[in-house]
Amino acid sequence: MAKLYLVPNVLSEGNWQNVLPAQIHPILTNTKHFIVENIRTTRRFMKQVNKVINIDECTFFELNKRTKSSELPTFLKPLAQGFDVAIISEAGCPGVADPGADVVRIAHQKGFQVVPIVGPSSILLALMASGLNGQNFAFNGYLPIKPNERTKEISALEKRIINNRQTQIFIETPYRNNHLISDLLKTCLPTTLLCIAANITGENEFIVTKTIQDWRKKIPELHKQPVIFLIG
Repeated sequence: MAKLYLVPNVLSEGNWQNVLPAQIHPILTNTKHFIVENIRTTRRFMKQVNKVINIDECTFFELNKRTKSSELPTFLKPLAQGFDVAIISEAGCPGVADPGADVVRIAHQKGFQVVPIVGPSSILLALMASGLNGQNFAFNGYLPIKPNERTKEISALEKRIINNRQTQIFIETPYRNNHLISDLLKTCLPTTLLCIAANITGENEFIVTKTIQDWRKKIPELHKQPVIFLIG
């Protein structure tokens, strides 16, 4: 029976073998149908894993913000014909804060076998390293862009920490990181813990947890860096 593989990708530049399982080598080598966010970067990633992969023999379906929902079922036609299909995210694990989840849901509806491959999730790695509550946590995706709406959301998340002891995890577009940090430092209580996890698994990895009061003494420069934020 054909399988839909969820293939993880690296989070940062470097040797893929340091963060990804050897299992992805035969999967990428033998699979000919791929659902990806960006064809060009996926081709480069596949060549890093196995230089002898014949990219020209592969079929790629692009799944990103420009993809129409009506196109998604067509991406799974190879499965119905008996061919394996692999979903590859731009970074980390497919289906987690990733458009691949929409295709996976359709695959389940059609009765296809879905096979997740172990790989790095910046969300879970940040939580692991934060020292914050890992028994009860929530990932909130992106916070509102407008400053007044964003500060209201931060206050609401902080209330969940106080009332439920629930760690709150969120992300931001890299060029707005510094604005988000500024709002966190202005809005949160001095005793609230903030973990900033940047460039996870990269050579310049930065994961530090401090109180808001301590962060106010020295704010890191995070412009255009991939960051996960946690408060608890």
